Amino acid sequence: MQRLTVGISIAGLLLLAASRIEADERQITKGAAHNHALDNNDNFSPDDKFLVYAISGPGGLADARLVAKVEISTGKVTPLYRPENPNQFGPGVMAAGFAHDRNEVIFIHGPMNPTGPENKYEKHARVGVIANGDGAGTVKFLDARDIEAPYTVGALRGGTHRHEFSGDGQWVGFTYNDAVMRAHGLKTGKNLDLRTIGVTKLGQPVTVPKTPQFAERNEGFSVVVVAVTPDPKPGSDEISNAAGDSWVGQNGYVRADGGRQIARAFIGTTRDKNNQPLDELYIVDIPDDITAPGPLGPLQGTDTNPPMPPAGTSQRRLTHTENSAHPGCQGIARSSAKGDQISFKMKDAKGQSQIFIIPTIGGTPKQATSIEGGVTSDARFNPSGKVIACVAGNKILITNIDPGPQFGKTTVLNDHTSAPFGLVWSHDGKTLAYNRNVETDGKQIGQIFVADYKDGK
Repeated sequence: MQRLTVGISIAGLLLLAASRIEADERQITKGAAHNHALDNNDNFSPDDKFLVYAISGPGGLADARLVAKVEISTGKVTPLYRPENPNQFGPGVMAAGFAHDRNEVIFIHGPMNPTGPENKYEKHARVGVIANGDGAGTVKFLDARDIEAPYTVGALRGGTHRHEFSGDGQWVGFTYNDAVMRAHGLKTGKNLDLRTIGVTKLGQPVTVPKTPQFAERNEGFSVVVVAVTPDPKPGSDEISNAAGDSWVGQNGYVRADGGRQIARAFIGTTRDKNNQPLDELYIVDIPDDITAPGPLGPLQGTDTNPPMPPAGTSQRRLTHTENSAHPGCQGIARSSAKGDQISFKMKDAKGQSQIFIIPTIGGTPKQATSIEGGVTSDARFNPSGKVIACVAGNKILITNIDPGPQFGKTTVLNDHTSAPFGLVWSHDGKTLAYNRNVETDGKQIGQIFVADYKDGK
């Protein structure tokens, strides 16, 4: 059992009164007609000149009808994609992110021709779409979808969400909800609509039957990489939900044997010894070849069983918090660019949410922030790997995570009247972008802001 290290830093406790950077903040978007959502993605273009975002409407995700980019230096907006003939049921386009190595963006797309309650934007009925970043409006559908038996190997049977390009641009990771298992659960009276994690390897398209709702053409071979079960065994490493996921490193992490491994970190819901839900931090190693079925079952699933991970996947639990004063992990697991560390939220001895850091290869979690009242966002690693950014109340905090006496030293980057959210670093680590809700023409509108970070420490 791992013991949590809780080192309260004096700098952390005093930061709200004393330690400040006070970086200048610039508002990038101005319009009052809609919110401009960064949505916790990789929003900077490869050259750091643009931010991609989605327009969120009053009807939620189904009402989101534009993906655009804004030039940081000028505020000029370039529309990248609008769905044809949207209505109250969708399609819905949201959660946009840039590729790291080319001028492409990726985002959620609901059914192309939504017609009513049985054919609308849902978590089990959406795919990933890739658009060119030049504004031409050309798109490619990421993942194949086939919900009719016999199911297609390399295709999925449900909805993908929070799509994220790997650093080398060869993979996309996402969360996933299976439509076939959801329908089977409705018939049997059991909740089988369980969220898990999948990946698409680009450049290996599969052929699926054509439907009016989802594209026949696609960009890659897609699989589920984490097995979930509705009834995890108490005290085991089995999980019923996998989410809060992200790629480990820009190009994986270095294993103990010196090899480099592509992987995703995530939060998995276990059951403790008393059969109560308990969220813990996990990592899943992903093989380069994802086309071979693993020991748990076929990649494409069956009528009564979900798709199963490919041969060579290896899942590890990184935290064991059951015996802590405040058990459980929270939020989105994030990795350093090198892939050697993973951040996550967890409550400290006072019961306040803080950022913790753990080595990717396993070890003891170390408390990075010691903020009175706790933090209110997940961490984002600066590309340097030396600091993380997070939010506490209305303040953006920068915390040193370099080993040594400065570890945990926290400073205030800026402090405003409304809370920042959706933090994301530029590739060069010199700019932090985020959303804040501000009054715009008499309405509270989510706008995009940036702040310069010149310290680099």
